[in-house]
Amino acid sequence: MIHDRPPWEELERRGPESVEVAGAQIRAGSVVRLAPRGGTGDIFEVALAGRTAVVHEVLQDYEGRVQLAVTVLDDPGQDLGALRRPGHRFFFDPQEVEPFDPPSGPDQPRARVLVAGIGNVFLGDDGWGVALAGRLAARALPRGVDVADFGIRGMDLAYAMQDGYEAVVLLDATPRGQAPGTLYVIEPDLDEIEMTLDAHGMDPVKVLALARTLGTATLPRTLVVGCEPQTRMSAEDEEIVAELSGPVRASLDSAVALVEDVLKDLMTANTKEGSPT
Repeated sequence: MIHDRPPWEELERRGPESVEVAGAQIRAGSVVRLAPRGGTGDIFEVALAGRTAVVHEVLQDYEGRVQLAVTVLDDPGQDLGALRRPGHRFFFDPQEVEPFDPPSGPDQPRARVLVAGIGNVFLGDDGWGVALAGRLAARALPRGVDVADFGIRGMDLAYAMQDGYEAVVLLDATPRGQAPGTLYVIEPDLDEIEMTLDAHGMDPVKVLALARTLGTATLPRTLVVGCEPQTRMSAEDEEIVAELSGPVRASLDSAVALVEDVLKDLMTANTKEGSPT
């Protein structure tokens, strides 16, 4: 494991699109379990061992060594890691991570579902999806379900959607004119998504369009679990609000239960479809 690097060492070349670890392809957007093997008793190794993280980049240094740049899912400052801030972004050899969801055996469900929290935690209620992803990541979910906080990284999420998932559940603040804290389950019509390239767009429609542009024309079944925000801010606002409003924060417990019900339906449907007739 290599700790956060000083700015002059941030000149790594982009590595291969993916690396194989324990039979799984690890790429940007993959969720992994950290297993540092330095054996030095280093405080970072002790603190990070066994933690769940998301891969942001596959890099290659000047000596040809591949490194995975990751942030830890339960780190409250994870979005700072995505911005390359010290203390929140770490580098691991591929041999120091384990796939979060190892290849399933015959007695395990075949379905794979990605649950993706999106939003900006510094824009008030826009961070609802990120907060919900954090709660879900700490729970025991069905095998085959990957939970990741993608923040404002639309490109990473678009690539992750190409990783063989049968379904994707996007968690996002979704203004639809109802009372703040109202929860929604929305299934967009994928046939009406126009192909476009917008690496900076992070609302669900733009992410789906970007995913289609980058990959195949067929997207996995996609649902949006949304919450009506009370505060609506934009990136142009000078004020930083790093907390949710009262009614939106209060919706999180109900949202956890709602997502678990959605996952149960998805896993059941996909398992039946994959069963022999």
